[in-house]
Amino acid sequence: MNLKCLTIVLASALASSLCMAQTNSAEIKEDFQASSLNQPGQDYPQVNSQGYVRFHVKAPKADSVRVTLGLGGRGGTKLTKGADGYFTGTTEGPMDEGFHYYHLIVDGGVFNDPGTLNYYGSTRWESGIEIPAHDQDFYALKDIPHGNVQQILFPSKSTNTQRRAFVYTPPGYEKDRSKKYPVLYLQHGWGEDETAWSNQGHANLIMDNLIAESKIKPFIIVMTYGMTNDVKPGGIRNFKIDAFETVLTDELVPYVDVNFRTVADREHRAMAGLSMGGMETHLITLAKPDEFAYYGLLSGGTYTPAELQDKPRAKLIFISCGSKENPTGVNKATAALKDAGYNAVSFISNNTAHEFLTWRRSLKELAPLLFNN
Repeated sequence: MNLKCLTIVLASALASSLCMAQTNSAEIKEDFQASSLNQPGQDYPQVNSQGYVRFHVKAPKADSVRVTLGLGGRGGTKLTKGADGYFTGTTEGPMDEGFHYYHLIVDGGVFNDPGTLNYYGSTRWESGIEIPAHDQDFYALKDIPHGNVQQILFPSKSTNTQRRAFVYTPPGYEKDRSKKYPVLYLQHGWGEDETAWSNQGHANLIMDNLIAESKIKPFIIVMTYGMTNDVKPGGIRNFKIDAFETVLTDELVPYVDVNFRTVADREHRAMAGLSMGGMETHLITLAKPDEFAYYGLLSGGTYTPAELQDKPRAKLIFISCGSKENPTGVNKATAALKDAGYNAVSFISNNTAHEFLTWRRSLKELAPLLFNN
């Protein structure tokens, strides 16, 4: 997947992520409750059982407030000012289930909603909101044994910096010090960072729940920042993979193998990523086929049999996307790989676009397939 194609995918995905799910009823139910991602003690924004979102923002000296979440002529949701200085409004329709970034436009200026927690996306810290999903149980916080997500700082001679990664270790990792684990290197998308898969994606909770249900063999996940240069919004064309490939394969992988109890070989190492992270996975696994035996592209392009020819055979090629993205392309690519003799699996997330519910579901489907051969 080249950068031009990725830019087109991201642009179309952004548009589709702003499109709201259809509803059969024009009546909005007044059962709004505070979003689960609100700041402590904050009542707004609120979400109702249909997926509508209501905002209530105090800005007494402002003339206009608009929320980038929702259609509103593709300009978001315009709020109405009341005599009390609060701007209030509700999205024109229900939003897709799952996590969404947004911000406020106050008299032309960009601000985060003071009612919500912030998440790094779109190359900045954005407000976040969660529309409860009908299948949210698989990433829910439950009373079960939990793994740990810890920050590590590793030296990078190639960039002359100390770089950061987050490492998920499964429940029981600290108890049995004789046990070694496979590793999944899991990459974020464009405009995000190494916090995304834990904060927005709930990767650790997905893993904890799958392990508690005995649906997967426990493994380590490593999440690091996928950029090596300061690329500003709209500048993805300037991104080149070479420097990050060096950081990942020559610096981070050896560091993890030394400092964590890993099975340090290709057969027990996987790489996957969402969107831009899928593009990185695609390029690096082709350039360094001796490093990883399992590949995962989550809304991040496809492989062809021709580009895999004469390379060490992957044990698994997993390709996924949302049903509002390119399911036909994903299924065709997977079929071609199967016909060529590859162990290829496709997954289509129902009623989602280029968004985190697609990728949460994708990780849930991918994890049980890893390290089983």
